[in-house]
Formats: sequence, structure tokens, C-alpha cells
Amino acid sequence: MTETTSDVGGRDVAHQLSALNRFLPLWIGLAMAAGLLLGAAAPGLNEVLDAVSIGGISLPIALGLLLMMYPVLAKVRYGELDRVTGDRRMLLSSLVLNWVVGPALMFTLAWVFLADQPEYRTGLIIVGLARCIAMVLIWNDLACGDREAAAVLVAINSLFQIVAFSVLAWFYLELLPQWLGLGSGEQLAVSAWDIAVSVLVFLGIPLLLGYLTRRVGEARRGRAWYEETFLPKIGPLALYGLLFTVVVLFALQGETILGEPWDVLLIAVPLLVYFAVMWVGSFALGWRLGLGYPRTATLAFTAAGNNFELAIAVSIATFGIASGEALAGTVGPLIEVPALVGLVYVSLWARRRVFATQDAS
Repeated sequence: MTETTSDVGGRDVAHQLSALNRFLPLWIGLAMAAGLLLGAAAPGLNEVLDAVSIGGISLPIALGLLLMMYPVLAKVRYGELDRVTGDRRMLLSSLVLNWVVGPALMFTLAWVFLADQPEYRTGLIIVGLARCIAMVLIWNDLACGDREAAAVLVAINSLFQIVAFSVLAWFYLELLPQWLGLGSGEQLAVSAWDIAVSVLVFLGIPLLLGYLTRRVGEARRGRAWYEETFLPKIGPLALYGLLFTVVVLFALQGETILGEPWDVLLIAVPLLVYFAVMWVGSFALGWRLGLGYPRTATLAFTAAGNNFELAIAVSIATFGIASGEALAGTVGPLIEVPALVGLVYVSLWARRRVFATQDAS
């Protein structure tokens, strides 16, 4: 079998980040515990961290995501993106999964599990409407997915997010509940500009840096030096950024999580179901379509992840930082991080067991 870019990238990740990679669940568990302890030990820390923001965007979280995404986007071979954009099966599948199936599934789960909890229900639906444009890149990289495909799908999600988020929010929060006789629904006022700013900060900046790094690095030193010397040096920054982001997220909500554990559990159950159903369904679809392992993994992770930064910002701006909607938005990444880390290992297991025959043919 001809060796693909993603195969090479997969081994690069395993080689560069081997110590971190092997014990990733342990490091994330420790980061969660550290965040909780930090939040509990310094009750005013969440106000301090919230205050360090611009336009509702938390600068500490933005810093963590930048550190996390930059190395991944610097690894993308931007000159090979045309081979991805020609794969209409994958592109169409991703659009349907992200903008039809995902929001509809979260809406259904929110009403099934949280029918008598309107604030949490609304917050959960908002999480389902915010499709992932950031953290999914590291899950895809750790799972040895197709980097170029991930970059394209994330860019498409970003464009759709700017255009479709407000429309889908109106449909799922206000119109559909009325059609189904579930009440008058909620109104959500969020501008396309606010969403565009979120996309620019959490995707545009690291994408531009990654693109320029590759172009300048290859132009001055060549591809061999860039991929064999430079990338291994910056590779560990991705997981350091991830762990930093996890600590900040748990520190921001440590007091709430420890003070309202039952409510967190209540919100966590439908989220766990959502991640499992979306990932398994998307992975199975990619396998049935014969996309091969790298693109199947990319399809699954881009469909299962959510843009928690946008969901939290919208919930806080609309309903307030102490609202149930904001809590539901915050619980989203707290469940998504360990859930998708687990699915990275499931994905790698499936690569060995399910795709060995298909990829060899």
C-alpha cells in the first residue's frame, strides 16, 4: 500500500509526543483535578479569569487554544488541499452530519433528558448548534486522521457557522418547539459579527500562523528540514496547550461543579449519549463509504465535536454568567474532553482491527 500523508503524520505524532501520548488520559485527569482544586482554593479566580477577556472571549482560553492548534495547523500540507476538496462524498457527509444530524440529535436528547429543566435544555441545544472549529484538530491529529481533510472541514464549518448559527438557533429554540406543542420556546439574539469574531480568534489566527510558518519554513530551509526538524520541536506545544486549556476551564467552573454535582451529572448524561452516537454513526458512515481510515476518523471527530467557546459566549451574553444555560455550555467541554480522548483510543483500535483489510485492498 502507498504511504499516505496521514500515515506519516500519525507516526510523527506518536514519535514526537510519545511520553505525553501514552499517558494522555492521566495527564488530562490530573489537569481536571488541578483546575478543580485551583477553582475551589481561589473562589474569586473565575471572576479574575472572566475579567481577562475581549468581546466576551476569554484570553486565557484563547491562549490555550492558540498553543494547542498552532502546531497542528503548521503540520498541514496546504498545497495538497485540492485532493480533499475533490472528495464530494466526504464533504457532503460532513455537511449533513454537522448541520442537519448534529443539531437535531442534540435537540432530541435535550428534550428527552431535560424536559423539566428549561435552562439546561436550552444551553444544551446551543452547544449542539455550535459546530467544532478548534479542539477537533488535536483529536484528529492524535487519532492519525487526515490533517488536510480536517483543515478543509473545519474551514467549511466556520463559514456555515457564521451564516447558519442564528437561523438554526431561531428554528430549534423558538419555531420547532411551537410546532411540536412544547411551549413558546426561547429567543436568542446573536449577530453574525459576534460569531465571525469567534471564528477569527479561535481558527483564523492559528490557521494564518500555521500557513505562514510552513510557507516561510519550506521556502528557506526546505520540506525535509521543516517536517523532520522543525515540526518535532513545536509538536509538544499542542498537548501543553490542551492541558493548559483544561486547567483553565475546570478552574473557571470548579466552584460550580463541586457545589452542584447533581446538576452537572444531569447535563453530562445527554452529552455522553450525543458524543457516542455522533462519533460511532459518523465513523460507521465513513467505513461504509470506503473513505479509508484517515478520512473516516476525520469525519467522525469533526462531526462529534462542538465549538464550546462560541456556545459559552452566546449563553453568557444572552442569559448571564450565573444562568443554567451558561452552566450547560460550560459542562459541554468538561464532558467532551475526556469523552473524545477515549474515542481517540477507540479510533486507533478500529484502525488496527476494522480498517486493516480495507486499507490494504
